Amino acid sequence: MNANWTQIVSIWTLVAILTVALIVVPAPTGQPVEAAFGAILAGSIATVSLLQLFKNNADGFVRKLVYVGGGSYLILALATAFVFLKG
Repeated sequence: MNANWTQIVSIWTLVAILTVALIVVPAPTGQPVEAAFGAILAGSIATVSLLQLFKNNADGFVRKLVYVGGGSYLILALATAFVFLKG
């Protein structure tokens, strides 16, 4: 596995961990858990952008953004379906 995929999969793993943590431990504010999913998605894309900025190399940047954004969106969509069907 090359460095690009390691970075992408590690961000997906972080998204999945944060998503499960939000589902297991509800927010004390009483807001639905889906309200925080947008922040997780934005954070995953911001993480790719920051890592790319520090790397100072534009090779494959758009591909990483698409893969991380798409994978994170899929993880969060499955979590939303789970929360919807559970409740």
